[in-house]
Parts: sequence; C-alpha cells; structure tokens
Amino acid sequence: MSALEFDHVFFSYAGAASPVLLDASLEVPEGAFALLVGATGSGKSTLLRLAKPEIAPAGELGGSVRVFRTDARELGPQASARAVGHVFQSPDAQIVCDTVWHELAFGLENLGVPEAEMRRRVAETCNFLGIEPWFHARTAELSGGQRQVLALASALAMRPRLLLLDEPTSMLDPLAEKSFLSLLFRANRELGVTVVVATHAPAAMADYATCAFELVEGSVRPASLADLAKGAPLDAGARAAFWRAAEKDVLLAEDVWYRYGRDARWVLRELDLAVGEGEVRAVVGSNGCGKSTLLTLLAGVTRPARGHARNELAASQALLPQSPKALLSGETVEGELMAWSRAGGYGRAEVGAALERLGLAGAAERHPYDLSGGQQQLLALEKLLLVRPRLLLLDEPTKGLDRAERERVARRLAEARDDGATVLLATHDMGFVRAVADRVSLMFDGGIAVTEPTDEYFANSWVFR
Repeated sequence: MSALEFDHVFFSYAGAASPVLLDASLEVPEGAFALLVGATGSGKSTLLRLAKPEIAPAGELGGSVRVFRTDARELGPQASARAVGHVFQSPDAQIVCDTVWHELAFGLENLGVPEAEMRRRVAETCNFLGIEPWFHARTAELSGGQRQVLALASALAMRPRLLLLDEPTSMLDPLAEKSFLSLLFRANRELGVTVVVATHAPAAMADYATCAFELVEGSVRPASLADLAKGAPLDAGARAAFWRAAEKDVLLAEDVWYRYGRDARWVLRELDLAVGEGEVRAVVGSNGCGKSTLLTLLAGVTRPARGHARNELAASQALLPQSPKALLSGETVEGELMAWSRAGGYGRAEVGAALERLGLAGAAERHPYDLSGGQQQLLALEKLLLVRPRLLLLDEPTKGLDRAERERVARRLAEARDDGATVLLATHDMGFVRAVADRVSLMFDGGIAVTEPTDEYFANSWVFR
C-alpha cells in the first residue's frame, strides 16, 4: 500500500505570480524512509503541508493528494492526527506548553484520549526516545537538540502511521544530528512509521533512506541515494587566504558568567573572548552550550551576572536570531526590505537589486510568511545587510539553505567584511565555517575551550577533518 501519493499536483499561493508546484507526482510506499530534496524555495515545505489539512497553505490546488488512499482534504482533525504527524523545521513553531510533560500530553488531550491511555503513550514515548531524565523540565530551558527530540516525541505520541519532517536537523550540531537521526530510524524500523524528510543535508540521512525524490521547477523526479550520500564542500573562495591581523579588538568578554535564573545552572562561566575589527569569527559547539546566549549578551540584549562585556560597535550592529520571523513584520516581501530604508539610507533601487539577488523578484508582493523557511532566512539576513552595519551577529545564518544559497550567503558576508564589517556567527554548519571564517572558537562547559585560525582548527580536530 502507498502511504503518500501526489498525482499531478498543481499549487499556487494566493496572489503569487507563478505556481510553486506545476505537475508534482510521487508515491511513497508504506514503511519507507523517503528523502525529499530540492533548492531553497522549490516547494518542499509546501508539498509536505498539503498532506495535512490543518496546516495546508491557502491557495489554488489541482490534482490529488492521498494519504493511505484517502484524499487528504477529506481527513477530519482526528483522522489527520492519527494518520499524519508533522515536525516543523523549527521546534519553536510547534512547542506551545511550558513543560515537557504537558507538551507531550497536549495533543492527546485535544484528541480526547482517556487519561490511562494518555499516561501509557507518554511513558512509552519517553522510554523509546530517552526523554525521562528531562521529563519535568521547562521547555524554555531545553537545548536545541532536546527541543527537536520533544517535537518528534509529541508527534509520535499521537501514533501516526506517516511522519513528515521539514528540515528536522537544520538547528542541530553534528553529533546531535546523528543522535536524532538514529531515533528517527528506530521509529521507522521498529514502530513501522513511514517517514518522509525534506532536507538540504541529505548526506547524513542517505544511509537510513530507502528512496529519494527531488523537486525541480515544480515537478518531482527520482533521486539517487548514492549521489545524495556524497555531499559536496562549499567553495572556500569567500574566505581570505590568511587572517588579517586586526588593529584592535572590538568585541571583548572577560570572565563572563550568565544564567537565566537565580537557581538555574550557569550557561556561561569564566568565558573570555576577543574578536578583532574586520574579522569573521565562527563560534561552534554542541546544542545548549551557550552560543546564542553569548551573541545576545554581546549585543547588549542581556547583561552578565559577573564579569565584563564590551562592544565598541554597538551603535551600528545587527543581530540575526535563530528564528527569522522575529525580524519579519511586513505585509509583503518588498515592504519588508523597504522597512528600514529611511534610517538605512537606501531606496527602491537597492531593494530591487536585493530581490533579484535573492531570486524573489517574482514574490515581491507575497507575504513573508508564505515563503519557505530558507527564503525567510535569506530575507531576514538581506534586511540586515541593506543597512550596512559595522557589526553582524548571526545565529545559525545558513539554517534551511541549500548548497547554492549557503555559498550566496558566504559571498554576501565576504562583501560585508570587505566593506569594513566585523562578523561573529554561531553555527553548526562546519562546511560554512570552512568557507567564511578567519578564526574558530569552540565553546564547552560555558567557556571558550580553544580559538584557532580556521585551517589550523580543522587540521588539529579529531572530529571535524
């Protein structure tokens, strides 16, 4: 039996100049572990959402989408919840409760599952995924990896027959990614859940997959798992051949300590960091090690509990958070880029060039939230770059981007650096680090374990070579 079928599917967002899907057809057998690849904005997220009516996008739909031979549009809320689970690219887009246990029970409560059965499902899911040690934790205090596992657990607790995942590992460090994928593989093999993953990073998943599809110009074609397993390094031409010694340090942290509550654990402790003017510095480390906290502290959003932090470029800085939607408030894509034009000293000509550069000229009148996650990421970054800040603080800037778009971001950061900007970025994308960073700082146990020039860092690393 087929778990998921798309038969000559056409889809166009309301008001869009061109359709996202033109003639998309694919069939995923029950029990498969399928990969869905394609360029940023090719329609992967749209395709997955069309299989679940509660989150299906608004627009014109042609052709048919069937889930276990039932038209997806005929699935009621309860039938959809039992048949199809969905894990978003960002777990923050679906985690709604303040504690782990409540989040796991939330969907079951909405389905009216009896209390005894609810307790059984929650307990079994926690045991299966290893959640019990942090079962009573607050969701706001979880690491990125834990939040992604919680999103997976919340979907599996509903016992779906089909699980759809949109870029589920884009916010995970390489080791957390391997752990998450092993859990997903177990759900597929041991629980019999059919899995479909939309991803820009198929190399790490190719060994688990049984089939793969590629979205190209609105249509679907089979993809080779052998080719996807190879991957390809980013062009490192964007990085200077050697690190240019800075005249002065413009970001400085000395013996910094920080925690989110009086009785909470220290996220940062005894942290020392110095970033030179005009440098591109990458901060790497596992999920929950404090990278995002460090960026917000240096941006002045938070203050250290102990120690000192100095930012000499605070008057001309831009912070890209992990969720690009935090920066997107306009009604249209073009309006989003025009929002800071008066203060930033640019006009419609620069915005038009930016739209062309982003490949969004045909989407200028679309709402930013109708874009793919990767396109939203690019739009938010371009909005910051248009004002030409002297300091860029970037949290996972390549999240949800394909190889071509990651190289485009690398070139834009090289242009900003050549224009005099200093860049501090936190990322799990080690290929991107190789391509753009002058130096690398590894965070561990709340502090900086090592800082080295990029080539030296990778040459000395046992894990990343």
